[in-house]
Amino acid sequence: MATYVLVHGGAHGGWCYQRVTRLLRSAGHEVYTPTMTGLGERAHLLRPDIDLDFHINDITTVLEYEDLRDVILVGHSYGGMVITGVADRATDRIGHLVYLDAANPINGEALADITPPDAIKALREAGKIVDGVELVLWPGTEPIPHYGLTDPDDIAWTTARLTPHPYRCVTQPLRLTNEAALWEIPQTYIVCTDTLPYRDPARMANAKAAGRLWDIDTGHDLMISEPEAVADLLLRVPTA
Repeated sequence: MATYVLVHGGAHGGWCYQRVTRLLRSAGHEVYTPTMTGLGERAHLLRPDIDLDFHINDITTVLEYEDLRDVILVGHSYGGMVITGVADRATDRIGHLVYLDAANPINGEALADITPPDAIKALREAGKIVDGVELVLWPGTEPIPHYGLTDPDDIAWTTARLTPHPYRCVTQPLRLTNEAALWEIPQTYIVCTDTLPYRDPARMANAKAAGRLWDIDTGHDLMISEPEAVADLLLRVPTA
């Protein structure tokens, strides 16, 4: 039995993995889908100091309090920033990192640094300040319309659950202090076919050579649009 911790992306919550979670659990595995503070069902906990470090601590704390070991830690989109930080802080608890069409940061990079400038500009222009918190990714203003979903039912289901995201999470640089151990953790990349050309060629080449690069021809919210394909690949990770 493997243990999966599935970390959502910006404006989402643990709810976005419902379909994948059912498939992984039906195969006999343990699955956790935490929602980060200020988002999803935890939107009522929104506060001005929520940033990338805050969310990294959210997930690290789940690993510690649940006493999870040899975890397959999966991050989607912005969640790639988070799982990289978690693996740096809780290296001894992570068995494998999976970047699910996710950000692939290095030390000192913020999400804003690895996102096209025009997308960041549009993101901020559509933002709002609520109770002293600058929020972006309001439903309907995302840089990728409907996060790449095309099925009307999927779009409606997702839109009803999206919550705006603190902008500080986008601009705070990732700070790593345990890189030697972090980069020893096996890494797998599951990406959307149309985003593959925009990813770091060297990193993708190394992953492909190791049999740890897979692509799915679908939109960015692939855990919603293609849950069977995502679950099937995640089930292959322990042997990758």
